[in-house]
Amino acid sequence: MVAAVVMFVLLGVVAGILAGLLGVGGGLVLVAALAWLLPTVGVPVEAAMHAALASSLASIVLTAAASARAHARRGSVLWSTVKWMVPGLVLGGWLGSGVAVRIDGDVLRGLVAAYCLIAAAQLLFSRPRDAGSASPVPQGPAISAAGVGIGAVSAVVGIGGGSMTVPLLVWRGVAPVRAVGTSSACGVAIGLSSALGYALHAPAGALPDHALGYVYLPAAIAVAAASVFAAPYGTRLAHRLSGPTLKRVFAGFLVCVAIALWMGS
Repeated sequence: MVAAVVMFVLLGVVAGILAGLLGVGGGLVLVAALAWLLPTVGVPVEAAMHAALASSLASIVLTAAASARAHARRGSVLWSTVKWMVPGLVLGGWLGSGVAVRIDGDVLRGLVAAYCLIAAAQLLFSRPRDAGSASPVPQGPAISAAGVGIGAVSAVVGIGGGSMTVPLLVWRGVAPVRAVGTSSACGVAIGLSSALGYALHAPAGALPDHALGYVYLPAAIAVAAASVFAAPYGTRLAHRLSGPTLKRVFAGFLVCVAIALWMGS
């Protein structure tokens, strides 16, 4: 168990640095790595994908909260938008996790792999948009409805939703830095509702000891703690390296993750 916890901590460091470096992709890497690692600590192979998704989402709660706190200090969280999105995100996360626990693990692998390719394409082809200082604050039923879809997809692929929330807010005219900060706050709601769904929707005895439903606690706690401490280093590194080059490299890495997931199914 000690060796496994060390692996979870190292995985959290990698995920935290990636999150700080690029803002997206950390959750996808977590899911792929956990799906391979969890069977080595006694998690049944047939439940490994569900446990990887659930544990990734549980760890995202603390990581997203730390990120949102840092952004809030700089005034980069649009709290009115968060308030409108949270009900939809919570509902979507709960529904998405309820559907995911009924899907075969190999099918889930395929879905996560497909989303890796989507995220890779987004990194390769998205272009930054300039925004003025008078950034709008999206509110209303439409933004709540969008939250349902974002929460549901995030629950199925085990992410905090940043790769969907940020583009949506930027499309609505929000400055990119505020979109990222607002997305971090939204990630807390997604992680909480989705992880709770995986815990409560799981069949009895789905995992061995040290688990709540499909949430494998040693992995979730170790990854979360390490990623919180590692994320600021990724942020510092992002200011020193070429953003376009990093995005191209990580897009290629996500394609490799997708191939590995498909080959492992």
